[in-house]
Amino acid sequence: MGDRAAKRALFDAFARAAKALASGRRIELVDVLANGERTVEALAGEVGLSVANTSQHLQILRQAGLVSSRREGTSVHYRLAGPEVFELWRTLRTLAASRLAEVERLTVAYLGGRDELEPVTREELARRLQDGDDLVVLDVRPAAEYAAGHLPGAVSIPVGELRRRLAELPGDREIVAYCRGPYCAFAHEAVGLLRDEGFAARRLEDGLPEWQAAGLAVTGT
Repeated sequence: MGDRAAKRALFDAFARAAKALASGRRIELVDVLANGERTVEALAGEVGLSVANTSQHLQILRQAGLVSSRREGTSVHYRLAGPEVFELWRTLRTLAASRLAEVERLTVAYLGGRDELEPVTREELARRLQDGDDLVVLDVRPAAEYAAGHLPGAVSIPVGELRRRLAELPGDREIVAYCRGPYCAFAHEAVGLLRDEGFAARRLEDGLPEWQAAGLAVTGT
């Protein structure tokens, strides 16, 4: 028979990972880091926190074994500790979406209603790329995330630069835009802008982390 105190300590250790994610801001950090390594300063800008506050959240994630870090000069770079951390985040959001009615309401409030056209699935896009379809895959994440890894052949135009760089896109080909995942607004915003300007555009159903987790090819990693 196992020792009761040892069992409690074991299950308390399991709970440390869950406790580390008991903050929406820390989950946001995990979501950003699923798209590549970032400095503390860059992460602070992405989630709208001070550098000091961001660093505190990262320390909690690191102590729970969810992120790791390295120093380069005066900068500290963080990354997810392993692919299982992204899977934990994906499982958590899927569970919340299926069990909490407010998630759907909040998603609509943040991202808007259903797409006019259904999103492109990973399977469809992978097949079309393999078949050599004449389409444009558009990465609308920040340039640093594109450099860390992107879909094969993807063109990088961060969403904030899209309007002034429309001339770089062909007007006679379908465009499939993607960003960080299903709860990222970049691709929704990009597709809305492109359609308003007369482009045939759809978005990928999720993002780069899900594509990579499915074992599909990624360039630049």
